[in-house]
Amino acid sequence: MRSRPEPSTRRALVLLVAAMTFSACGMLGSSGTSQTELRDDGSFTIRERVQVGADVQADFESALRMLAQAQYADGIALLVKVTEAAPDLTAAHIDLAIAYGQVNDLERAEASLKRALELSPRHPVAHNELGIVYRKAGRFEDARKSYERALKLHPEFHYARRNLAILCDVYLADAACALSQYELYANAVPGDEAAAIWIADLRNRIGKQEKP
Repeated sequence: MRSRPEPSTRRALVLLVAAMTFSACGMLGSSGTSQTELRDDGSFTIRERVQVGADVQADFESALRMLAQAQYADGIALLVKVTEAAPDLTAAHIDLAIAYGQVNDLERAEASLKRALELSPRHPVAHNELGIVYRKAGRFEDARKSYERALKLHPEFHYARRNLAILCDVYLADAACALSQYELYANAVPGDEAAAIWIADLRNRIGKQEKP
């Protein structure tokens, strides 16, 4: 099987670490609202305002530092505590799902993402991460639907675009879908040299298939 590194927003979901360059970030605030801001490069700033105590915020930040250091067991335990204390905090459920995915606990990862989507049905990162979980589980059509849902909500979300291209190329053998999505992704992220190589490879394969 051809290898294609699958991008995720898992580093983006190391929330509240503003000094790092990620595709999404979250904030804890005082009201129960969330706001998604799409930047010109196709990345996101997701501000979530949920009323929590200082102890919950401290636990959340500690858990994210653990995840950044690949301390998944400790990070998961602390994020479970955060989701129990602040069940309406979408970001915590997404980060918990990402951590579960890192230890290949796909069932719990899916459950956490579905909870996040109950809270925020239009959350593009949650849909993208759910697609990754489904792909890992071999549920390729479900993965496709999740990526397409993320792109329907935010067509400029190039992480989901690239994931959909890889899914169509490597797992679904849908050359037309793969080429279309790779080209759209390459237009959005022209500096990705790997994508240019994949496009050339795919065009070559399609050309060989079309020859009599």
